[in-house]
This record gives sequence, structure tokens and C-alpha cells, in this order.
Amino acid sequence: MAVASMLKDADIKVALEGCKAADSFDHKKFFKACGLSGKSSDEVKKAFAIIDQDMSGFIEEEELTLFLQNFAAGARALTAKETKAFLAIGDADGDGMIGVDEFATMVKA
Repeated sequence: MAVASMLKDADIKVALEGCKAADSFDHKKFFKACGLSGKSSDEVKKAFAIIDQDMSGFIEEEELTLFLQNFAAGARALTAKETKAFLAIGDADGDGMIGVDEFATMVKA
């Protein structure tokens, strides 16, 4: 299952187009454009579970690198700079990973 199944194709396309260039990813703009920020808490938790590919209960750096590919096959990988910035923003407790509550806070911000 992909996060895309929860969102409108047109919104995903706009969101991905907005961060097509390397080092242009902005999580706030992306979550708003794709429609995830407007979803219920339960839907955001479902999206988290999909992005958490190894089902560890956390989104780690490797999973963040491939973050956009959860929305569309063939989407680009985030650059190392984008991945580190995304992790730093989402990792409120400093453990090097993004938990479900941290993810929900980031999506709704």
C-alpha cells in the first residue's frame, strides 16, 4: 500500500512537481500540497505506518531518503542535505528517528 492511495493523484502530482529539483524539498509545502496535512490523525498514522518500511515504529534516515517514493513510484530520492534537514526538523526528542507522534506534529504544523 502506498500513501498515494489516501490522497488525490492531482494533489500528489503538484506536491512532487514542487520539489522536483534537488535540494528543493520543503516538508510543510509538500504536506500541504499533497493534502496529508488536512487528513485525520488516524489517516496520518496510517501514512506513517506505510513510510515506516521496516515496521520498526520509527522512520529512520534511510526511509526518509526514499520518502517521496511512498507517494509515487519513480519519484526522486531526497538528497543527503534534504534528508538530514527533514530528520532534524521531525526528530523532536533527538534520538535520530521520527516516531509516529513526531511525524503527526510535523504533518500538522
